[in-house]
Amino acid sequence: MSAAAPTCVWPVGAELGEGPVWHAARQAFYFVDIKGRALHRCDVDGGRQDSWSTPQQPGFVLPCEDGTLLCGMQGGLYQFDPDAGSFTLLQTIEEGLPGNRINDGFADHCGRLWFGTMDDAEENPGGALYCRDRGVLREQDRNYIITNGPAMSPDGKTLYHTDTLLRTVYAFDVDAAGNLSGKRPFIVIDGSGYPDGMAVDAEGCLWVALFGGWRIERFLPSGELAGVLPFPCANITKLAFGGADLQTVHVTTAWKGLSPAERLQQPLAGGLFSFRADTPGLAQHYISTEVKK
Repeated sequence: MSAAAPTCVWPVGAELGEGPVWHAARQAFYFVDIKGRALHRCDVDGGRQDSWSTPQQPGFVLPCEDGTLLCGMQGGLYQFDPDAGSFTLLQTIEEGLPGNRINDGFADHCGRLWFGTMDDAEENPGGALYCRDRGVLREQDRNYIITNGPAMSPDGKTLYHTDTLLRTVYAFDVDAAGNLSGKRPFIVIDGSGYPDGMAVDAEGCLWVALFGGWRIERFLPSGELAGVLPFPCANITKLAFGGADLQTVHVTTAWKGLSPAERLQQPLAGGLFSFRADTPGLAQHYISTEVKK
């Protein structure tokens, strides 16, 4: 997976760091701190650091074709203009479920947005998986307490999605119109930790961050475990491939849930980490800003 151990490139101290994404046009990694209500940006080496406060709890941030970014937050989808530092509400989500919030998100090769919602108290199975295609929102699956990690195979025919508390990553078949079918367990984590955010590499292998597991695991397209990358802190939340060769990986972590003693033992918890991968990732796709008529 990597010849070197991960290093902390920004000890940002995120309570719940999430959603790293490589923005090639801006040559920057973006990520969020959900509980800290913040959006962060840095370059490939962790320098040129910028931060913005967000109006609600942010679950993800993803690049759009028009140069802006789309940020999923509690209550809705927001357009973020990094040049102006402004957030504009585009669409409300689950108005009738005020206890829910948007969590993880992913942009596919067709410019569609995939994202999940979850109970902010992490108790009720009222979360769902959605697809937003050029402004049209469709529910695809539901009954999740914590949704996580939408990711897709290189050929665009398999979507991976996580039920974190069940420790299960599901696979779905995806048709040309973005409809899902054939839901089935892909992997079940039987060791320590809970599957959180994910990414797929150029070989079609799935990299899964383990919250409370001190590691990232890499799985072959068959579901067989292919490698383990240890971390110096417990709560690993998500990873993203980036840089010119898509082999620089940035990883978000969290101190959420740690006791005071555990935080002393894990001083880098909540930091942004980086490592070089032996296999490149897939290019980051951009969300289409065209609206269906």
